[in-house]
Amino acid sequence: MLRSLRRAGYETPTSIQAQVIPPALESLDIVGQARTGTGKTAAFGIPILEMLDPLSETRYPQALILVPTRELAEQVHQEIVKLAWGCPTASVVMAGGKHMRQQLDMLAKGVQLIVGTPGRVLDHIGRRTMRLDDIWCLVLDEADRMLDIGFRPAIERILRACPTDRQTMLLSATMPPAIEKLSERYLQNPTRINCSQSQVSGDSIEQRYFTVRQDDKFPLLLSLLKREKPRQVIIFCRTKRGTDRLHRAIQMESKRISELSYMRMACIHGDMNQRDRDRVFNSLRAGELNLLVATDVVGRGIDVSTVSHIINYDIPLDCDDYVHRVGRTGRMGREGIAFTFVTAAEGQQLTAIELNINRLLIRDSLDGPAASLSTGSGKSAAGESASGEPIFAQPVGGERSLAQLPEVLATFDAKAAAAARRAASLQAAELVAQQAAARRSAFGQGVFAELEDGGSSGSDNAHDNGDAVGVDSTQGEGNGSVSGESATDAPKPKRRKLFPMKRRTNERLARLSGNKE
Repeated sequence: MLRSLRRAGYETPTSIQAQVIPPALESLDIVGQARTGTGKTAAFGIPILEMLDPLSETRYPQALILVPTRELAEQVHQEIVKLAWGCPTASVVMAGGKHMRQQLDMLAKGVQLIVGTPGRVLDHIGRRTMRLDDIWCLVLDEADRMLDIGFRPAIERILRACPTDRQTMLLSATMPPAIEKLSERYLQNPTRINCSQSQVSGDSIEQRYFTVRQDDKFPLLLSLLKREKPRQVIIFCRTKRGTDRLHRAIQMESKRISELSYMRMACIHGDMNQRDRDRVFNSLRAGELNLLVATDVVGRGIDVSTVSHIINYDIPLDCDDYVHRVGRTGRMGREGIAFTFVTAAEGQQLTAIELNINRLLIRDSLDGPAASLSTGSGKSAAGESASGEPIFAQPVGGERSLAQLPEVLATFDAKAAAAARRAASLQAAELVAQQAAARRSAFGQGVFAELEDGGSSGSDNAHDNGDAVGVDSTQGEGNGSVSGESATDAPKPKRRKLFPMKRRTNERLARLSGNKE
């Protein structure tokens, strides 16, 4: 192990490695929190490799490492192989996009360690192609991300399928309440290690933001790339389509702008097949790419030490996603810089991020129209303060400070709650109106049914009365016969349609007048 560590370039352990390795070697359960890029893989990988039994003693898996994405599974596996140099170790990656036949062949030959995603591991368990009887160590790496993308049911099924006397290690950059509940349920008296200190993002990463209108984002991005001339940059977008569109737009502009002509670029997102995703990641690690447009598929755990810049073209909706995005630069103590584009409507998200990382982002600006937030008439754009700050990112009283951010966020929450109450009252009023309309409709149908029954009986009564009138009319000659002829020969006037209630009233009046006569 010492030879492999020297060969891999490890000299002194990081804080998380120094605190995790000793209790891990004693087979204790561990809950570890540390910033991204601090060497968590080696923290759990070294003790596992030290305690693995040789393949000659057992051919079934002894250790299982669960990660959220295929790319991270491949990266962790490569790190394990590097740490196991000089000591033959049978390990396999079990993730989607990999050939199932190859995985089945490896399991049949015998493996000591498995690195996989929850979905594929659960698939093998369902097929009964993988035995878990000899599992003595289970690792949940980037556990918060696995829960975020909906892997909690799969993780719990895997935990229940493994032996109860196992060692469980849970490591993450953030520690949301869901992680705490999971550790309380499935870990036995875990050793809790927190190396994130007061800030969850690295001190070596300079973090800045731009306030910009949505339509000015792309010109601002081009100006920023020309100013920074990054060695290697990852641009994060929120959607897969947005990633493709932005990649094509930058490619077209790079042919026109000489300052960007040197850039070799690519894009990556979840809709790409695994072969293309692997090709892009290999090019990024080899330094063959200068610019990568990506979704959060590369935001967790991907270790590329040469990334110098991060640009959040779309601000992340989740504060933890921001931490992991920014963590793609400044790896292992290196310096890096991150920029975030913030529109006027996203000020609350910026404030929440600053509260989460316990750090104020520095406002940056560029000369020219791309960075200007004022409208053509000189008035500030809607949703912005007079100074150009998003309305919820700047507290009342001038300068921004960490102490004032909770008050700003509380103000936003109060306004959001008031808006929710207004929406709820409008929804209740609409429901009452719908119920009243339904009652009116039901009442109207009942009135029409009653009119149809009354109309048939009324016609019979009219026929009888008509006969009586006819008898009386014969007593008066002349006028009575003339009136009778005109009544039969003249066309009947069209009756105006009346509302059901009015028709019913007229019918009653007609009956009353007939009874009086």
